[in-house]
Amino acid sequence: MPDPSSSPATGTTDGVDRIQQAWLRERPGTPVRSIGIITRIWRIAKLLEDERRRTHMRLGVDAATRDLLATLRRAGAPYRLSPSEIAKRVLISPGAVSQRVARAERDGWVCRLRPGTDGRAVLVELTPAGHALIERTVDELLTHEQSLLSALTEQQQEQLSDLLRALLRDLTHRFGVADRP
Repeated sequence: MPDPSSSPATGTTDGVDRIQQAWLRERPGTPVRSIGIITRIWRIAKLLEDERRRTHMRLGVDAATRDLLATLRRAGAPYRLSPSEIAKRVLISPGAVSQRVARAERDGWVCRLRPGTDGRAVLVELTPAGHALIERTVDELLTHEQSLLSALTEQQQEQLSDLLRALLRDLTHRFGVADRP
């Protein structure tokens, strides 16, 4: 196994390398390679989650509302879905969808439609105000998040995306979790 004390690509070390070294020192033979990947993914996820929260605050929209509006926007015109389809695409419970829809409806971002004659079927539709909000926030959010990847070349970004896709595909299959759009 390669020495985890430095990256062959960069010749540098970080705190994760020091964790690997400590385990190898304390327990020679312990399989530590996963630490270099999983611990970095956890740390990156935490940093990105915190940064996304700050970005949402700056944009004036909470993550749950933006997720709801983005799901409706990605659905394509006329930007409407049933609550069960929203739950499936966002991987949240129907109750959580109801709460998000109620909040977004109160704020004027979505409206509920009852297309059937019995009044039981409900569709959630993006309002013009909700459409304008998601258009503005998605551009700002994604432009900002793209800038966070500036340490990687375009080729490195594609390679990392491919590797993470393979890992995610395997883990979702292994854990029996549906991949969400």
